[in-house]
Amino acid sequence: AVVSTQSGHYGRETFANELKFHTNLYNLSESREISPKVFLSMVSNFLYQRRFGPYFIEPVIAGLDPKTDEPFIASTDLIGCPMVTDDFVVAGTCLEQLYGMCETLYKPDMQPDELFECISQSLLNAQDRDAYSGWGGVVYVIEPNKITKRELKARMD
Repeated sequence: AVVSTQSGHYGRETFANELKFHTNLYNLSESREISPKVFLSMVSNFLYQRRFGPYFIEPVIAGLDPKTDEPFIASTDLIGCPMVTDDFVVAGTCLEQLYGMCETLYKPDMQPDELFECISQSLLNAQDRDAYSGWGGVVYVIEPNKITKRELKARMD
């Protein structure tokens, strides 16, 4: 599973370290890799425990089921309320713009190159419409046999 967050450095690093610790503990105690659904539950429970002093993050969780290679995508709010969907999830300061772009460009059963183009265009166009966003992004395309990472450059004003 891949987790993506947007937040300040302290919250993001502390959150990542806690998740690494609990994921490694799960892998050791269960003798298997954690599935994205279980990982989402772990993230949700961890954030809910901190609801009165939350990390100001909105994690996006994406991965493939280890047994079936079925795609899984979900997000949570800052207190851990999960949202699981079959098509796309968005988070960040340009949330409204991302929803509009994703609803326009996304279609089911896209190939990896089509999906990358859809994500890239959605992200770059949504950032152009939001004064708080910019500086590009990183796109991960997860396939059963590989993960492709590409960096996008955007305006820097």
